[in-house]
Amino acid sequence: MTLLKLDEAGLAALVRAFYARVRRDAELGPVFNEAVSDWPAHLDTLTAFWSSVMLASGRYGGRPVPAHFRHRDRISPALFSRWLALWGQTADELMEPQVAQALKLRAARIGQSLQFALFARMEEGGAPPSSGLADRGPP
Repeated sequence: MTLLKLDEAGLAALVRAFYARVRRDAELGPVFNEAVSDWPAHLDTLTAFWSSVMLASGRYGGRPVPAHFRHRDRISPALFSRWLALWGQTADELMEPQVAQALKLRAARIGQSLQFALFARMEEGGAPPSSGLADRGPP
């Protein structure tokens, strides 16, 4: 199997393969399938996000924290761990080892930021942040 390159086409293929797994996953699938009504558009958004994160393309202009906050009652830290495990497995299978490692590290940092925005701030009685590092987390 030829490994994907870290470019727009490679990231699009990675995102498609990964979210196909997410949609079939017993834990993640029900959450994502209920939350996402237009998968093709969502995959385009996710590809733009990863393009911005990994290629500094600037293609993504969304705000992930408010988008995820709407589904906070269905999201748990355990689901973040499951998401990261599947992301890592998919990246390891499809990308060069150095690229897979960079993707996994970036996803872990973004996941930590999103979890803080969704859970820690709420435990402190705060509202979801509208800007800052957490807003640049994964969609």
